[in-house]
Amino acid sequence: MTDFLTFKKFISIDILILSYYIGAIVIPIAMWLSKDYLQRKFKILDRFNSFLVKLFGTMSLKKRVLSIALFIAIFISMQIAWRMCFEAMIGYFQIIEALKG
Repeated sequence: MTDFLTFKKFISIDILILSYYIGAIVIPIAMWLSKDYLQRKFKILDRFNSFLVKLFGTMSLKKRVLSIALFIAIFISMQIAWRMCFEAMIGYFQIIEALKG
């Protein structure tokens, strides 16, 4: 307990891991759930969404599949980037702990 109170023991790694999972799971869900609110609040988003729905409706099946695949690839890339940021921070704190002995 004294190590915690005197900042000799870092809790940042545990907090970073918790923050990672909150961000990786909660942020995409919150964005998905807030899209309706944002479309009501900002009319330009509602018009943009209508445009995208019309555009998606006029695409061929091949282009629809490619569009969905592109979205999935971007989503996975963002999740990997989010993970790499946290791995770098965790690695930094582990190096500090290793140097402290």
